[in-house]
Amino acid sequence: MRLDKFLKVSRIIKRRSVAKEAGDGGRVTINGKPAKPSSEVKVGDVLEVRFGDKLGRYEVLAVSEHALKAEAGGMYKILSE
Repeated sequence: MRLDKFLKVSRIIKRRSVAKEAGDGGRVTINGKPAKPSSEVKVGDVLEVRFGDKLGRYEVLAVSEHALKAEAGGMYKILSE
C-alpha cells in the first residue's frame, strides 16, 4: 500500500493531501530511509513521522484498504511519540 494512503487510512495523519505533503517534505521515513508518498508500506515496517518538534515512531501491524475509525488503531503500534 502507498505510504500516503496508509497514513490516511490508519488515521496517523487525517488527510491524504497532508500525508502526501509530509512525504514530499522529507518528514517521513520507512525503516530509517527517507520515504516518498508512493513508497510501499508492508507489515513490520517502522515509520517515523515528524510533526513539528515531535517525532512519532510506529510499527505497521496490518495493511488494509479501508478501516473503520475503531479499527484504525489496530493497524499500527506506537513505539514512541
